[in-house]
Formats: sequence, structure tokens, C-alpha cells
Amino acid sequence: MREVVVTGIGLVSSVGEGVEAHVAALQGGATPRTDLTSFAPYPVHPVTVPNYDTQIAKKSDQRQMEPWQKLGCYSAGLALDAAQAKEDAALKSAMHLVVAAGGGERDYAVDGQILTGLRSAANPGVYLNERLMSDLRPTLFLAQLSNLLAGNISIVHGVTGASRTFMGEESSGVDALRIAQARIASGQNDIFLVGGSYNAERPDALLIYEMGGFLWKKPFASVWDRPAQGGGMILGSGGCFLVLESREHADKRGVKPLAAIAGISSERSRRESGSVAKALREAATQLGAKPDVLLSGATGVKGITEEEQSALRDIAPNAKLHATADLVGHTVEAQAPTGVALAAALIAKGEAQEALVTSVGHWRGEGAIRLMKAS
Repeated sequence: MREVVVTGIGLVSSVGEGVEAHVAALQGGATPRTDLTSFAPYPVHPVTVPNYDTQIAKKSDQRQMEPWQKLGCYSAGLALDAAQAKEDAALKSAMHLVVAAGGGERDYAVDGQILTGLRSAANPGVYLNERLMSDLRPTLFLAQLSNLLAGNISIVHGVTGASRTFMGEESSGVDALRIAQARIASGQNDIFLVGGSYNAERPDALLIYEMGGFLWKKPFASVWDRPAQGGGMILGSGGCFLVLESREHADKRGVKPLAAIAGISSERSRRESGSVAKALREAATQLGAKPDVLLSGATGVKGITEEEQSALRDIAPNAKLHATADLVGHTVEAQAPTGVALAAALIAKGEAQEALVTSVGHWRGEGAIRLMKAS
């Protein structure tokens, strides 16, 4: 099996832009930037809006993208720049693309009318189906398909190899990385651009998670402290993309690897008491993980967060433990790529020899990624 290495990172969030800014914030322990008023009582971590012109040159391209697509397209461009691939058209024509993304934003006016009408509908199910079929414009739906992020990246940046889009909240980010890593390791492909993005600053997203009882409604608190007060997520806007390639391919291009991805585990256990802790311990054993740093994608949701913290302490009791959601908020599809980006950066800086990144979905899905210093 071939060694799979990270050669480029593109990251934008509430912290700002670039992996260096994020590592500095991670190590500095500063209170993250949080918006407590725009969607009160639900705090969010608002993105520090980048200068999109530097990565998405055409205003016409920018106008037809929603915020989550712009964030993804922008961070993909940063990753290509970092991997010294931006100006190599031949390389990008052979580069494969894997995107983790949810759906687009909704028609708020229609949603409001439907929710209001549901209160007095004689048959809510029939009413909902009729309104959804008659009130939502097909063209609006088509403009919100998740694979349009992959399409926009291909158009704007010229990455024209095969592309795949994964949906499925946090697990999609893990599986996007897993597929890319497996295909490179097996020799099927040489280089991938992989990642995801999320826009938390939208009422429809907050509504969906609040209906499930998943949101935090108080001022910022660490994910580890929230379960004692009922638990909940603080969503964050951002994008993260990575360039992954075989070590041989990177060497031929003269690009220095930041870190190696030694293995990825993606599971979907039945959520019963102890299942999350069991899944993470089994993943660590399967991957042979002996990390000196842990990058947790813990959500802050009660039950699973305490289990994850306990399991990680058992797996690596002496390792430094970071919660990526305490830095950038919970970025859902982009959470696992963000953890990998930070872990790779720490290894590249010589501040870790081995890292374990975890992603426990707020509802389903348990993932772990082991990173090491490149050989």
C-alpha cells in the first residue's frame, strides 16, 4: 500500500483564513468569535468573510453561488495554492475531487407559510406534501443540489478529474477522506482534492437542528462543559479542503508533505449507552493509534460528548486534547476535514508525531483518522 500524504490545506472559518491563523488560535486558547444576537437565543460562529475575488475571479460565478458554495470554492483554491498545484493545468485535469456537502439554502418565505398553515391543517401530512409539490420552484431546488459545489470547484479551479459528492452530515466528511485515502493507497489514483463547507448563518439550518433538540442556547461554553448544562451544538460557518496524494507523486512534483494519513475508520453504530465510546476504542485499536495529540470533533450534545471524552482519555491519557468546535464551531460536513487540517499542521510544525482525529456525529456516525509524520 502506498503512503498517502497531505500536501495542501485550505481553511476559512470564524477564526479567519489559512492554517497558520487557526493553529495559532488553537494553541493560544482565546475565546472564539461568536455571534449571540443575529439568531438569538442560538449563538453561531460567523465566518470571517474572505476576499472572494482572490480565489473566485469572476463576479458572475460568485453571484450564482450561495455562501456555503463560495466558502467551499474559496477554501479549495487555498488548498491548491498551498499544494503548488494551482497553475498546473495538466495536474488538475488528472486530479480527482471528493466533496462533503449538505443541501443548499431554502426559500424562507415559503417555509414560513407552510409552517404557519400546518398549525391549522386538518391533515398535516397531506397539507405538507401538497404545499411542497406546488410551492417550491424546481429551478430553485436544482440550484441547491450539493454536487453543485463540486461543479463550481471544477469550473472555477479547473479540477476536471472524476468527482464524487457525499451527503450525510458529519459522516460525509469522514467518508470523503476515507475514499480518497483508500484510492490513493491502493494505486487507483495519484492525487485528490477533498473537503467540505458549511454555512451556519441561516435560519433554516438552525430550525432543523432545534427541532431535534440539538442546539445550545446560552453564551459560548466549551463542548466539554455543555453536557452538564443540558448540552448542545454551536454551529459554525467555514470551509476546509485538502490536497491528498501518494508520497511518490508528491516527491516527483517536488512538494514537501505536511503529514501522512495512516488510516481512517468510519462506522455507524446504534446509539445506545456506551456505543460511542465502544466505537471509538475499536477504531483506535483497528488503526493502531498511539497519538500524542487528539483533535476531537465533539459536538457538545449531551451523552455522546461525555462518552467521547472518556474514550479519548482511555485511548491516549497523556495526549493533548483539542476540540475543533471550540475553535471554529461545529461545521458539520467540514468538521472532519478541519480536524485533519489542524492535525497535519501540528505534525508539520514538529509539535506532534502522531495525531488522532475523531468525528462523532450529533445523531449518527463515528469516525477516526490517524495521522503521522511522513516517512
